[in-house]
Amino acid sequence: MQTADLHACADLVRRADPERFMAAMAAPVAARAVLFPVYAFNVEVARAPWVTQEPMIAEMRLQWWRDALEEIRKGGTVRRHEVVTPLAEVLDAEGAGLLDALVAARRWDIYRDPFEDEAHFRDYLDKTAGNLMLAAARALGDAEEAVIRDAGFAQGLANWLRAIPALEQAGRVPLPDGRPDAVRVLAAEGLARLRRARASRAGVSAAARPALLPLWQSGGILSRAAARPGRVAQGALEPAPFLSRLMLMVRAGSGRW
Repeated sequence: MQTADLHACADLVRRADPERFMAAMAAPVAARAVLFPVYAFNVEVARAPWVTQEPMIAEMRLQWWRDALEEIRKGGTVRRHEVVTPLAEVLDAEGAGLLDALVAARRWDIYRDPFEDEAHFRDYLDKTAGNLMLAAARALGDAEEAVIRDAGFAQGLANWLRAIPALEQAGRVPLPDGRPDAVRVLAAEGLARLRRARASRAGVSAAARPALLPLWQSGGILSRAAARPGRVAQGALEPAPFLSRLMLMVRAGSGRW
């Protein structure tokens, strides 16, 4: 892997996704070479639907990434790109397939249609946050998919609840049911899945554990949402920065994501 590409990926994540950047920097050096290309890919795909007002252009941007992932999946010549090139060095065909499903799910971000139902919303979180975490974990080492799916859902839900004020301001309908009681139940579900994932830590090898470090704030965010769902609409779920950084250091040092 070219050092310049890895540095470009890291810088992209640092600027656009500082929390995943912090989590990656808390990981062993060898793991960063895997995590930064995967997280840089996620930055590019996540922002593609938002950088234009034209749905067709957004669709074309997402299709470009699907085409790149198909090249990786086939194992032949892969286009030269500062993110695609290092990504091809860390993904296998299954990992490329996981990220392709992530890109397909991101098509929801282009339009203003609400989720069809609760199942659609959960599938969106599973295909975006879940597939991202699973692709990163698989690229690092052995990990049980069920554990990663639970962890990915919890992390994706926590971040989604934090984003709701911005999504609503952008004219989106971010939840199938945004009533306080429904939000409380949803946050409690996220906490339950996080507890279940942590109870099965043995299913994630030491090599794959850095992929779960982005979870470090999720428990606190979901707990605040479950206790006082009104905080979601108020944008009041953020943890205290100092305590947040301290918690990341503790979890990275202990390996108990």
